[in-house]
Amino acid sequence: MPVPLRYILSQGPMIAAIGRAAASGLRKHSSPPQVVPGPWIEAQVAPPPSALVRDYIRHVGGDPSWYRGRLPAHLFPQWGLPVAARALAALAYPVARIMNAGCRIESRSPLPAGERLLVRARIEAVDDDGRRAIITQRIVMGTRSAPEALVADSRAFIRLAQRTGAESTKRTSDERFVPSAGIVREIGFLHIGPGAGIDFAKLTGDFNPVHWLAPYARASGFRHCILHGFSTMARAIETLNRARLSGDPSRLKIIDARFTKPLVLPASVGIYVSGDGRLWVGDAPQGRAYLEARFQAELPS
Repeated sequence: MPVPLRYILSQGPMIAAIGRAAASGLRKHSSPPQVVPGPWIEAQVAPPPSALVRDYIRHVGGDPSWYRGRLPAHLFPQWGLPVAARALAALAYPVARIMNAGCRIESRSPLPAGERLLVRARIEAVDDDGRRAIITQRIVMGTRSAPEALVADSRAFIRLAQRTGAESTKRTSDERFVPSAGIVREIGFLHIGPGAGIDFAKLTGDFNPVHWLAPYARASGFRHCILHGFSTMARAIETLNRARLSGDPSRLKIIDARFTKPLVLPASVGIYVSGDGRLWVGDAPQGRAYLEARFQAELPS
């Protein structure tokens, strides 16, 4: 079922942040040395509407009953990234070119639903080799009753120069794969429709057109729209909640995910885990991996 359009009205901060990023792309940029970590940017944010949270959980394959009185940690981009974007604006980089490369989420305590959110973000690290920059931002989120409930380290990738032929070959050789069936076990298989990008955008505010506008995606080098990396991660987490954590999201303490390959829509992918706390989203054992992660969780006895 398509996500209602009315949720766009809740996405003002994120849409404004995307607009500022698009405007920055029209300016020339340089990349002088950055002073890191940077200063904290702080904000108080209204909590997302309960109906939006419910439909978001269903959209990514979870059960709203698992989250009574709390917000899902993987929804943090909805309220956290607009604050983080203000920190990015201080850097001399073309932020309109940013692609999400992955993130680490640490749940220190349940994040209460319905309370005003306290969010602070800063630039934690910048790795710039002249061809690309990888920027790590720390986002700390909570409420007055749980001030530091959630900490996310979000990694952004910005290409600064065109790839050479040798670099393109290396990129192909670096492609990631799901390990063999003797190492991993499939815990879920997902069928993701062609409209998943626009629906996730309506729920989170991330309206980057590469996720929902096919001509733009093709102009960017993809055969069709690609799924948000955060959507891939959220679906993997909810599959893990269902298959391994008995529907108790509080058992998942840390997940550190890397978005390894864009997932073109529509898609059918498996979720795979190994016995040492690793997780993949991919085509099949020994097939391409679109996400790989490590997680720490309290497994049911």
